[in-house]
Amino acid sequence: MTDGAAPSPSAEPFEVIVVGAGFSGLYQLRRLRELGFRVRLLEAAPDLGGIWYWNCYPGARVDSHVPLYEYSDPELWQDWCWSERFPAWAELRRYFDHVDRKLDLRRDIQFGCRVEGARFDETRQTWEVRTSTGEALETRFLLMCTGFAAKPYTPDLPGLDRFEGLAHHTALWPQDGVDMAGKRVGVLGTGASGVQVVQEAAAVACEVIVFQRTPIIALPMRQCHLSVEDQAALKREYPARFASRPLNFGGFDFKRIGGESALEASEEERRRVYETCWAAGGFAFWSATFGDILTNMAANRTAYDFWREKVHERVEDPVLAETLAPAEPPHPFGVKRPSLEQTYYDVFNQPSVTLVDLRADPIQELTATGVRTAQRDHDIDLLVLATGFDAVTGGLTQIDIRGTSGASLTETWAAGAATYLGMATTGFPNLLFLYGPQSPSGFCNGPTCAELQGEHVVRFLAHVRGGGYRRLEATASAQAAWSQHVEDAGAMTLFPYADSWYLGANIPGKPRQFLNYPGGLPLYLQACEASAAAGYDGFDLSR
Repeated sequence: MTDGAAPSPSAEPFEVIVVGAGFSGLYQLRRLRELGFRVRLLEAAPDLGGIWYWNCYPGARVDSHVPLYEYSDPELWQDWCWSERFPAWAELRRYFDHVDRKLDLRRDIQFGCRVEGARFDETRQTWEVRTSTGEALETRFLLMCTGFAAKPYTPDLPGLDRFEGLAHHTALWPQDGVDMAGKRVGVLGTGASGVQVVQEAAAVACEVIVFQRTPIIALPMRQCHLSVEDQAALKREYPARFASRPLNFGGFDFKRIGGESALEASEEERRRVYETCWAAGGFAFWSATFGDILTNMAANRTAYDFWREKVHERVEDPVLAETLAPAEPPHPFGVKRPSLEQTYYDVFNQPSVTLVDLRADPIQELTATGVRTAQRDHDIDLLVLATGFDAVTGGLTQIDIRGTSGASLTETWAAGAATYLGMATTGFPNLLFLYGPQSPSGFCNGPTCAELQGEHVVRFLAHVRGGGYRRLEATASAQAAWSQHVEDAGAMTLFPYADSWYLGANIPGKPRQFLNYPGGLPLYLQACEASAAAGYDGFDLSR
């Protein structure tokens, strides 16, 4: 934790205020400061890291392999070594401290300063930003770097207020931890955080009850420890691996080892490709097999059937195996973000671990002592709410941001988010958002997007300042065209066949739309470059 005093506010307007001290926000702070902008970063948490300040639940770790989940600047990686291929939350915090030691970022950050609202002043052509500390700060440009997972979601659970045990959402986990040893632990939700908590709880709790609504299609992580010597050898490849990111759909460094079509490959060749990617671990089986896995249902089924076979090999009870990996897919493989697991399927062989299929035995209510389903009562001491987020838009709409019409961003997007290039929206001048709706966002590796999309934003602001412009705003026609392009690109994939947070379908009443750009990072960067080359076409710039 930082023990330094927060910078004192100034009545003089800032050129840029950045909101959020994760990868995107810190990248913006560093680059804009280098270009001479007067910039301040506001962060609700007491320290650096964005989601990696809040993510401290048992087992929390990244699903991107080393060295992809870090900045590509050699100044930051040459003398930094990870201890694991997939680092845990505590190591991510140490990494952000390392970045700060190198770049001295904290001197321009106000911690414990949650942005509660912002209003655009047409007369002054500036934003007034209101914070939880009671300040009103003025800035020319407002950059929202709140990330895709900034608003935790807890479903309406009847009786939750009556439960007398401990109940914690994984995204709001106590910073000093919760001891699960010897406890009866219930885990509601089987996404990434649910999988990670279950693995940890199964090792120490006296009983673990997993409440599953939809089977998670989890892939093997293939975790391993890394020595300094391991990374010294790896670092020779870092420049080439970082350079390959813009060419990959998700901003990773995977190279497809199969052909364009799983259906055109022989059964023997298809099996070879699947086994190779399965052994590689991480997202390789999601991203590096065949080109039509996410666009052709028959090709997709071959991947699902291979995955199902692998799960059944590890679960001893065939009925339980069928509940975890059913013969008929709950949705096409890969259209919900796969979680990475280490022992998840193995722990169900323990007598202390129980799976409750909520499709067959739904939750009725919470009681003082636990969870009541249609068939029985489950007594628990700790309820883990691994129930996800109001993703992508939630971090923005939870703030009272009001544009030129006086309407809030929440009201403006009531029927669905509409943006240009996933970074600006009509009626909200001088407001840009990183990793936001209709950008690659949840489909893209976070640090990759922070740097590549982030550099486009930095160059844009430099262009605006260099041209003497005071105002930028996405045009209505460019916004409409981009929003339609996002939907058209998504319709060519299998993503619509799942009720996922990619589409906002996990939040009751939220408009169903593609919240992430489904055309892939290379096409997205091409669109950004085309706009820049044409003098930032799609934006109105005025003095």
